[in-house]
Amino acid sequence: MSYIFSDEKKFSTWRKLWVALAKSEKELGLNISDEQIEELENNIFNIDFDMASQKEKEFRHDVMAHVHTYGAVCPLAKPIIHLGATSAYVGDNTDIIQMREALELVRVKLINLLSELAKFALGYKDMPTLGYTHFQPAQLTTVGKRASLWLQDLYFDYCDLEYVLSGLKLRGAKGTTGTQASFLSLFDGDSGKVARLDSLIAEKMGFKGSYDVTGQTYSRKIDVKVTNILSGIAQSLHKMTNDFRLLQSLKEIEEPFESHQIGSSAMAYKRNPMRSERIASLARFIINTSHSTEDTASTQWFERTLDDSANKRLTIPQAFLGCDAILTIAINIFQGIIVNEKVVQKHIDEELPFMATENIIMESVKQGGDRQDLHEEIRILSMEAAEQVKKHGQKNDLIDRIIKSDKIKLTEEEIYKIIDPKKFTGRSAQQVEEFINDKIEPILQKNKNLLGIDVDLKV
Repeated sequence: MSYIFSDEKKFSTWRKLWVALAKSEKELGLNISDEQIEELENNIFNIDFDMASQKEKEFRHDVMAHVHTYGAVCPLAKPIIHLGATSAYVGDNTDIIQMREALELVRVKLINLLSELAKFALGYKDMPTLGYTHFQPAQLTTVGKRASLWLQDLYFDYCDLEYVLSGLKLRGAKGTTGTQASFLSLFDGDSGKVARLDSLIAEKMGFKGSYDVTGQTYSRKIDVKVTNILSGIAQSLHKMTNDFRLLQSLKEIEEPFESHQIGSSAMAYKRNPMRSERIASLARFIINTSHSTEDTASTQWFERTLDDSANKRLTIPQAFLGCDAILTIAINIFQGIIVNEKVVQKHIDEELPFMATENIIMESVKQGGDRQDLHEEIRILSMEAAEQVKKHGQKNDLIDRIIKSDKIKLTEEEIYKIIDPKKFTGRSAQQVEEFINDKIEPILQKNKNLLGIDVDLKV
């Protein structure tokens, strides 16, 4: 990801675009020789960055600095470099190319995360766990079903990414205000050749086409579409890692923790969820960075103003670098996540007796009991059990009290059969299987050659 937004990638892409322009203009009849094009192609990566920097100081214009720098090593081709083009020809088209390559890299990591998360969800689809609403104990779910909620958010992000990626086009060769007037002049008023020039350049740069209309720049709404994808992934991972951090506090789930890892410089026993916290921290940065592209798109003037340039040179690379990082960290988490099953069961045991009382009442009525009498008995026993938990810090002994009650005729075996946690998770396991089989597995099968990337966190 760093390379995609590096100087070498940027300026070599400018040169590739100048080659594509020259080749296309030659094909359409302009007086450009094979020797000139060969010279341009041979020097795409021969960039004198010191010279370019010096020229930019002199000209106060980055594109013209690089035109002259390229021309210095391509003396034959110098007269036709950038012929008919405006600065946005190399600047904007390169931005699109970089964003497409960066989205493709995000796509690879997102698919790998979908794979790791799907494995986790399927592996724990049947394991009951306490559900939480308002972070208060609620009806049971399963560990895998909860993970499927995280997975579904990322699936939405994947669908959005595919849509935006499939529709990304070049700015093309549109001229100074998007009218193609300079190219119309070059081709002596031949409108067909000007339109064909646009198509040829797109084809040579690996795109299906360019945007139908532009000003001097492509619409900055495109940057919004792209950064909204990154923001969406950040939102999904922030939500997921919020859950992780809470679950790690409950000691139910833990991030990977190396044998020599230190959680706190003072408190030696600590196992802080530092990976999740890092994701949350970077995710907020990405989400807020994406707002900047929205501001930029909404404040452009007519065919273009330059208040977009410095802003997007920061926001686009940084948002992508941040997204690349959080996806990498998330993959790492799921490759070593720990589920403390005994703790999960302990929390179920603390709350399930209260949740199971309605089922116990109904089963007792089936065996001839009086619903109202049973309700009152359960109410009294529940109050007594709750007092033991809240006032005395004892375990929840409601089931023991129910078993001993003379008014409830169910056997101990019948009562424990009723309160089997798996009977309280509904269709959780089936939902996980159906969702992954229907939505996730086709993605993984289609992209199986992209799976299995190595993730090694440096810190």
